[in-house]
Amino acid sequence: MTCPSCQSNVPDGARFCPNCGAPAPQPVSVGTYTEPVAEGDNPKEPIVVGDTTVRVEGELVPVVDVELGPRNSVYFEHHILLWKQPQVRLGFMNLQNAGKRFFAGLQIFISTAQGPGNIAFSREAPGQIVALRLRPGQAIDVREHQFLLATDTVAYDFYWQQGLANLFLSRTGLFIDRFTAQQGEGLLLLHGYGNVFEKTLAPGEQIDVEPGAWLWKDANVAMETVSVLQSGGAGGGLLGALGAFVGGASLIMNRFTGPGRVGLQSMTYHEPAAEGAQQAGGQSNIGGVLGSLFGNKQ
Repeated sequence: MTCPSCQSNVPDGARFCPNCGAPAPQPVSVGTYTEPVAEGDNPKEPIVVGDTTVRVEGELVPVVDVELGPRNSVYFEHHILLWKQPQVRLGFMNLQNAGKRFFAGLQIFISTAQGPGNIAFSREAPGQIVALRLRPGQAIDVREHQFLLATDTVAYDFYWQQGLANLFLSRTGLFIDRFTAQQGEGLLLLHGYGNVFEKTLAPGEQIDVEPGAWLWKDANVAMETVSVLQSGGAGGGLLGALGAFVGGASLIMNRFTGPGRVGLQSMTYHEPAAEGAQQAGGQSNIGGVLGSLFGNKQ
């Protein structure tokens, strides 16, 4: 688990954070199964990495307030910059595989900010901030377009989510961002829509998640796309698929297999749709491409 106060890793079963002493979130157990734990709030204490200090302010639409020292820099997505001091220098970061990113429909330019000075960011959407401290060599996989910023000690790449099921069925996206700490400790901040939950999977333990609901995962957690027919139990099978269809829910799920952590979000942003239209998680891969080619232009 992640400490809600200082964002340090908390060992499974611990009642208090070994770093700051704050009470650790306690999962609810049903038999041998432990439910995902809600992130109680945005990080309350300042987070210090190198000569960079990060504070999360506000509640409904949180703001990430960064005090940059002269040695470190951060990189961030476009359109989330809120304010900065004039002396903070902005630039662009070179991304690996820029050609592949372009043809995949991913962003090929990432902005950077070099201190010293103050700079702030906001996603302009209700939600919670997830701050992940990364040890050297530790890697985190993140849903497309949901990272806010990272320190310059964290490498940014992406990979192809393989399998025909992902191509034809998944609404998660064909590509997943991967962030890896390389030179010392790193910090990665994400914006989760709605409320954020965390589930720690034991080796071999699985959880099926609606495609729009997953936010991040440890890189060693396996992910695959399954249909509701494959998702067993009382809610699976043919009746489960019919129920999902009639109820306007997704007919496919993302299955995660441990060991490792999975971050979940209770809300996914959707563009305005007609009254009564089906609301499915994420964005259809094929539909999104075809829609961009043949859809109405505004």
